[in-house]
Amino acid sequence: MAKPAEISLSGLQLSVMRVLWEQPGSSTAAVVEAVEHPRGLAHTTVATLLTRLEKRGLVAVKRDGRQLTYRARVSEAQVRRSMVGSLLGSLFEGDAGALVAHLVREDEVDSADFARIERLLRKAGDAP
Repeated sequence: MAKPAEISLSGLQLSVMRVLWEQPGSSTAAVVEAVEHPRGLAHTTVATLLTRLEKRGLVAVKRDGRQLTYRARVSEAQVRRSMVGSLLGSLFEGDAGALVAHLVREDEVDSADFARIERLLRKAGDAP
């Protein structure tokens, strides 16, 4: 998969990418059907989004007869890493502790999340 330097996606672009991560090789019509949007989306809107994502190198397109199919060229992990890194850098000046403290103070983390985070931290502490 490609690795663009910084990836920033809108909510709608993320919805389209989620479809491609779950269903690689989707046609425009399949993406239209799969994207959950309160007002629904026109075929032309999704086609435009896919074209723009392709021009940015985030999506690959393949012609299959008269139909175009799309697949993601970046992983969901790459997008998350980039977008969280951007948020961390711009809003928290690179201070990951400040981000975590903010989430805890704002009650964004419930007890199940705390237990999961604790396991992840223990596992990370055990790594060489």
